[in-house]
Amino acid sequence: MKVIFKADVKGKGKKGETKNVSDGYARNYLLKHNLAVEATSGNLKAQEAKDAKQEQLAKEEVKEAEQLKEKLADMEVKLTAKSGDSGRLFGSITSKQIAEELKKSYNIKIDKRKIELDDPIRTLGYTNVPVKLHPEVTGTIRVHIEGK
Repeated sequence: MKVIFKADVKGKGKKGETKNVSDGYARNYLLKHNLAVEATSGNLKAQEAKDAKQEQLAKEEVKEAEQLKEKLADMEVKLTAKSGDSGRLFGSITSKQIAEELKKSYNIKIDKRKIELDDPIRTLGYTNVPVKLHPEVTGTIRVHIEGK
């Protein structure tokens, strides 16, 4: 029997896939537990429409991430911190502080985990910080650290 999976079933198929499974397994387990529906022409068309909508939403998400990337390229985040004579900071600037300043200054909310700061910033001056906006899109924020 051909079925369309409504949820991931370990060892059999992923959500949205159409596969051939044994009749007994389909009737007694998959259909009974609402994990799949029979692959009729109507159900196949509905699944195709759902897949097309998902693809469209994914394209829009990438487009929005691209726009945000261009917006971030023009911005500069200014932070102040105590520093010594040599230009090294007492402490460091973390991704959390950068995210909070972005929210406060420009009203752009970016999760601190998306800011890819390998090591916290410990020196004065300008630093370019990469930001993972989408799995396919990475932007850059220019961070300016000033001493107190």
